[in-house]
Amino acid sequence: MAAPSYLTDKEGWIPVLFTDGRQENLGLREVMLRAHDIEDLALPLPPAASAALRLLTAITARVTTLDDPQMSAGEWSARRRNLLKEPASFDAAAVHSYFDQYTWDAFHPVRPFLQDPRLAVQCEERTGVNKLVFGRPEGNNLAWLSPHSDTDPQPVPTEHALWHLLIHHFYGAAGKWPVRTVNGQRISKAKAGPLRSTLSFHPLGRTLYEALLASLPKPAEDWPGAVDYCPWEEPHLPDPLATPPPVTWPGRLLTGRSRHAVLLIPAPDGRHVTDAYLTWATQERLPAADPFLIHHIDTSKPITERHTPRRADADRALWRDLDALLLAGDQEPSVQRPEAFTTLNDLPADLRAQLRVRVHGFDQDGKTENRTWYTALTPPIWPWTQEHDPRTSEWIAECRKEAEAIGALLEKVSKDAWRTLTSPPTAGRAARAPKRLPAWTKHARATYWPRAETVFWDLLPHPGRDARAAFATEAVAVFRDVTRPAVAQHFRTARAVAQAIAELRRPPRPARRHRAS
Repeated sequence: MAAPSYLTDKEGWIPVLFTDGRQENLGLREVMLRAHDIEDLALPLPPAASAALRLLTAITARVTTLDDPQMSAGEWSARRRNLLKEPASFDAAAVHSYFDQYTWDAFHPVRPFLQDPRLAVQCEERTGVNKLVFGRPEGNNLAWLSPHSDTDPQPVPTEHALWHLLIHHFYGAAGKWPVRTVNGQRISKAKAGPLRSTLSFHPLGRTLYEALLASLPKPAEDWPGAVDYCPWEEPHLPDPLATPPPVTWPGRLLTGRSRHAVLLIPAPDGRHVTDAYLTWATQERLPAADPFLIHHIDTSKPITERHTPRRADADRALWRDLDALLLAGDQEPSVQRPEAFTTLNDLPADLRAQLRVRVHGFDQDGKTENRTWYTALTPPIWPWTQEHDPRTSEWIAECRKEAEAIGALLEKVSKDAWRTLTSPPTAGRAARAPKRLPAWTKHARATYWPRAETVFWDLLPHPGRDARAAFATEAVAVFRDVTRPAVAQHFRTARAVAQAIAELRRPPRPARRHRAS
């Protein structure tokens, strides 16, 4: 009987949406060959789509020779522009030549794709297929949203297992995992994946061909000079106890910073995965600024710790991140737009005008808890960038800041009003702060932000309007709606509500000027 096999370059495991509306599952090789006919990836799991885009971007650099470290910045930009001026397709011969060099079989006995076969010997126990698949209960956890249980683990189709494999590599949990023994050392602790709890922004052109070329981060002079490899290109499996090679551009930067090791156990026909090993891959940190994340910069910290990615938050609407994409670093020195976006002004004008942004977020804590994932798509925003329309980009930033300021003020006054009514001050003692978030505050927050988004888009065509007043008016309406039942029931509520509304309407105090000494 033949050994199980699943060729990830040829088998259909990546759902894609074609420009004519058709949807189909393709392998990695076919995605590259047909990228000019594909509108977007259609992976149903946003973190898997985020990971797949990084893999495809690294492969794009290889097949177009845009990974040549000897190119000057000008040569690199000219090469990319030439590929985009008359968008045809990736060179088929270059694509086949690249894929023919490496092993893409998910169940290869020596180099399974993105896996470590040594886990079968180094791990004392398998983790189980339920641990592999995000959303399934495992161990003693209750099955709230899934019919699966550890007493009867059901196999998962191989294409789905590969999606979850990607998520573990990029968004995997920290903490205790099954023991892996290497050179006599028994270790069970793993670090969080490089994208854990982050919000990922990807340029989206009219086709996937344009999107992948637009996504390529430009080479920088300060990248390490070591030979660059993607995991499937590495000549040897890495030593888990050794210091990893430096993060090089673009392969290791985009695909080679996983801290988790995985080995899938297939069914005899290779169509399903029945079990898995999951554990740690390295105990070392692999610091690098991912080119698809917004970073907050703290210059007081060491260089390797200055960049903190913006966290994914399912309760935070996408428009609140818009100014971080549009403003250059000189306007917001503490916030850095994704590095991949810094070269988009070099693109042909017709593509820039159509460029949208695909957003993939995975709302997680820093260690083990997974809350939810989500995706969003912006309209074409690049004509609004500071480089092309500084007035509009700065107006967008002003509107967002005023919305945030009023949102924070609404939370404060709702808490204060609630505290005044439920724990009024007595002689010699101030009102006690509520131990939990008051109901008024919860309802006000949930109602304000969707309505604030409508105000934001209404303000956008009218630079110069009083943005703070517009958001304050909406916040007052929200607070009235939230407190109306209480006002009707408790006579003391009306005064607290009136004081809160007065504070929402009050203009901000001017900044205090310091006298010259």
